[in-house]
Amino acid sequence: MSEALRSIGAAFRLKGELQSFDTITNGNINATFRVTYRQEDGSEKSYIFQRINTAVFRNPVEIMQNIDLVTTHISTKYPNERTLHFHHTADGKNYLFDGDGCFWRVMNYVDSVTFNTCDDPAVIEATGAAFGHFQNQLSDFDGARLFETIPDFHNTKKRLDTLFAHVEEDPCGRAAGVQEEIAYLSSVRETAGALSVRFANGEIPVRVTHNDTKSNNVLFDRETRLPIVVIDLDTVMPGMAAYDFGDAVRFIANTAAEDEPDLTRVSFDTEKFRAFCRGFLGEVCTSLTQAEIDSLVTAAFSITVELASRFLDDYLTGDKYFKVNYPEHNIVRTRCQLALAKDIMRKKDELERIVAETVKEARER
Repeated sequence: MSEALRSIGAAFRLKGELQSFDTITNGNINATFRVTYRQEDGSEKSYIFQRINTAVFRNPVEIMQNIDLVTTHISTKYPNERTLHFHHTADGKNYLFDGDGCFWRVMNYVDSVTFNTCDDPAVIEATGAAFGHFQNQLSDFDGARLFETIPDFHNTKKRLDTLFAHVEEDPCGRAAGVQEEIAYLSSVRETAGALSVRFANGEIPVRVTHNDTKSNNVLFDRETRLPIVVIDLDTVMPGMAAYDFGDAVRFIANTAAEDEPDLTRVSFDTEKFRAFCRGFLGEVCTSLTQAEIDSLVTAAFSITVELASRFLDDYLTGDKYFKVNYPEHNIVRTRCQLALAKDIMRKKDELERIVAETVKEARER
């Protein structure tokens, strides 16, 4: 592997001599390595090498072109801030197909820490600020310039339409056992899909969105616990800012894991929601439209329903998309997300008050 990595490094014109490499085990899709080079002055510099799983990311060139446009825009607009830096080959590409047809990219390593889950309100607020700042950095970037690398990725209406088509087909004979879940999704189908319809009609503006706003996609300083940079830009596409917000709070404010079987442990933590709001809206409330601000809580509900529909759809069609550890895994996931969606709806008025209060505070600063 060291010779293969050395060859990749040479193609990306890295300086110095390769000294060592370590395999990074976080993430289940791409093969990731931290590769350290010794520079001419004796110092060491580390890079992240990634071999992209093209069975999952079927259009990696488009993904990397999106990343190039976004990172170039940010680094040009904010030259004094840390941004992700992807290296380029001699022909100006930020990716490489090697001799075996494998797809590689190389970026600078950032010494940092990440949080898969967090109960510290300060870190949650900082996470919100990081994603809000990322949104703000790209507020003047034309999202239409980006490829939609996963068409209809967060089109909740279409996701639900697909689910109910598969309910009718019932290809694996599993629908009879999940009638309660199907009935609930049917009852909220129109409400959950409403933002997607408004977005398609142009009532909500197109933004550059991250589309995977989990807390572990923010790098933090090890000492100060302040955010350094947002990472994992593979799903950067045109979309709704409110869905980035909604997906983040769906993940951060859930009191249980996404596949918690004990639904009594699943609820939506309003204080975590408040902390994320404070950070996110502190960065973007002046650049979002009122329609976007008004849709934030609805987006949290809609995207939670959307994920539940995806888990249920995968179950009905034979568990082909999400990795399952036992036969009912996708049903457990579905029920967990539906319990969370129901709690969001129960707390909707309180959550909207928190948004309004946070916007008022941010505008008065």
